[in-house]
Amino acid sequence: MAPSVGLIKACNGNTTLSVPTLQPCKNPSSSSCVFFTKSIIKLTLHSSNSGHNNHHSNNNFPLLSFPRCSSKPDTSTDSDIENIPKGSSSSSEPSSLVSKPQKASKMGNNNSSESLTASPEKSSSSSSSSSSSSSPSRGLVFGLGPSDSWDGAEVGSPVVKRFLSDHEERWFMWYHGRPNNGNHSSSDWVGLATSSNGVHWKRGSDSARSSIGVGYVLKCGREWWEFDTKGIRPSEVLMMCSSWVSASSAAYWLYYTGYTNESVNIISENPCLRLNDGRESSKLLKSLPGLAVSNDGRHWARVEGEHHSGALFGVGDETDWDSLFISSPRVVCHGNSDFRMYYHSFDAEKGHFGIGLARSRDGIRWVKLGKILGGSGKVGSFDEFGVMNACVARNLRDGKYVMAYEGVGGDGKSSIGVAVSDDGLMDWVRVQDEAVLKPSEIGCWDDECVGSPCLVQIMDRGTNDNDEWRLYYRGVGNGGRGAIGMAVGDITDFRRWKGFHAS
Repeated sequence: MAPSVGLIKACNGNTTLSVPTLQPCKNPSSSSCVFFTKSIIKLTLHSSNSGHNNHHSNNNFPLLSFPRCSSKPDTSTDSDIENIPKGSSSSSEPSSLVSKPQKASKMGNNNSSESLTASPEKSSSSSSSSSSSSSPSRGLVFGLGPSDSWDGAEVGSPVVKRFLSDHEERWFMWYHGRPNNGNHSSSDWVGLATSSNGVHWKRGSDSARSSIGVGYVLKCGREWWEFDTKGIRPSEVLMMCSSWVSASSAAYWLYYTGYTNESVNIISENPCLRLNDGRESSKLLKSLPGLAVSNDGRHWARVEGEHHSGALFGVGDETDWDSLFISSPRVVCHGNSDFRMYYHSFDAEKGHFGIGLARSRDGIRWVKLGKILGGSGKVGSFDEFGVMNACVARNLRDGKYVMAYEGVGGDGKSSIGVAVSDDGLMDWVRVQDEAVLKPSEIGCWDDECVGSPCLVQIMDRGTNDNDEWRLYYRGVGNGGRGAIGMAVGDITDFRRWKGFHAS
């Protein structure tokens, strides 16, 4: 019997191609199995290196030939990751996010990380790249790009993945960025940075032109009816596999938030809620969840969902808690044909942000199950005004679920909290009343709010030893400027990264 196929529309729109239906394959870097859909899907190819006004015109898009399935995207040589496009910057500029009287020395050069171990230290006295506990740049690992780059005005929404092989580890971070062109109407795009240790990142100031490049990888939609014409922000990346011909092919699925020009009014002074317009405003752009697929994590094809705008699904009815927008679709694959999506919206009746759950058998068609976590309701608590931007991970030690989320306080500050669940469905319990990570003291790069958490669990291979979590997050400070930081610890207590031990 011939294998079933899905349909792909090429970039120039003139050719329809066939690709194999993808079958189950276990992801060696994850605690659970991930599966590609068995349904017929239609994809619109998007090339990252085409111009903003002509991003469907490139005919050299690498078709979905799906690389070999392994525990990492690409670990051929260290020189691969060094191949940054011309005009790229190999390091972030953390000092640019600190006020002049309090500038700290820049973090160590990205290329020096090979001699360091991957264990963050509790005391920074022995590391040249460390900073004191009072340093205004403590925890900062990824700042704004150069002023003329695609991410020179804004970065955030970190989605960090660690991939292991027998000889090395590679880290990928998808994030959103915005160009620094003085235009408040500029859109957010999705970019990719890479690292050998998850701290020192290599970035590109332009598009990721090759299958090993870094830079921006996905722009906004262009058609008037599409749901992502104003901005896109990454939410989750899953590793998926195919068993057509051989059971060793892999691809990436990117779940993302797409924004339109329509807006909703929400009363809040929270600087983390300033989306796309870059100004202090209580308006949030309407958003819906989207999906794109790739064979290298850089060249993406949008999947057309069942919603008329191309989104995976739409908002609820007027009386539903999620009637205003759908944002930050974080997806976990629990098992065979069991995808769970955690997203947030604003419950106008309750007057707070909340996190909802949807389930799917194929990762494309979804059924909503309702709100699973809302504001604490306690006056003065860090999440009094609600919860949003959930990141859910399955604990490799006990199989339970851990949710890091952004709590919005009544004072307009955002902090990060953690909840746990035995099955990852409806019953979530906060691990404590206090936030596990709060904004820093005044004068630091993240003194206004911290949010958009991304959890990565670090364990020694084949053992339950050295169990530690990394928490990547977006911090805002210095007048509303955003950057990406990292904290380490357990699920009840995180400390901002300070430095490395010498190996």
